[in-house]
Amino acid sequence: MLPTDARSMGLAQADALARDVAAFGREVGLPFIAVSADISSPDPMLGADGRPLAETLFRWIDPDMAYWRDRGFALRSPFVLAARYMAEPFYFAAGRFATWRPAPRLEAIPVEQTARDHGVAGALIAAAHLPGGLIGAVVWATPDPTVDVAGIFAREGARAHILVLKLMAAYHEARGALPAMAEGTARLTRREIQCLKWAAAGKTDAVIAELIGISAPTVRFHLKNAAQKLQVVGRAQAVREAAALGYVGGGLNPARRAAP
Repeated sequence: MLPTDARSMGLAQADALARDVAAFGREVGLPFIAVSADISSPDPMLGADGRPLAETLFRWIDPDMAYWRDRGFALRSPFVLAARYMAEPFYFAAGRFATWRPAPRLEAIPVEQTARDHGVAGALIAAAHLPGGLIGAVVWATPDPTVDVAGIFAREGARAHILVLKLMAAYHEARGALPAMAEGTARLTRREIQCLKWAAAGKTDAVIAELIGISAPTVRFHLKNAAQKLQVVGRAQAVREAAALGYVGGGLNPARRAAP
């Protein structure tokens, strides 16, 4: 937990960054903003005064659509769904999502009808994927179909991404939501990481032992040590925490490697 003075300074810094986010939207011609500090939570993003930023700083196209009060909104929104799969900025224009590269998973998400229902003609979206599995996101939008959103994205997408990363990191740091490394915590060993990766793939201790050439009790020993280092209890929590900290990673998970 941060000391009171440090927390107050952090909250003030997050408020200043939120104002930068609002100013950016006005500057680039996407003045309507929806924001979520944690897309896994229905709780709204709050200012230092404890009030939702969606009520004080940010405004939306439809002033009656209080999305931050709708506890199921994140589960229905294609914008939030896309933010789960894209750690880089992307945009909505001409009825579909797109980014700087071919992204079939992104482009396959149906969004046109929802966007039309919400009055969104175009939008720039940036997500912040933070340690601990936290994902925050900002949507800058316009109801004007003549706005060149693709051009805005090409010129300003990187700046939007940095703004959101800074805002979400400062916001969660001030509230103590980011994982902290205790003093003296050791790094995971290569064997511990191997065992965690195979455990994340659903393998039993016996199968892991056969795969990496050690005994089943040794596998359990490595998983127990990893859990202690990650300051959690049990195999499932160790796998979850290791995945959130990037030790397991989809690209490095041996069960997900493409066959040669």
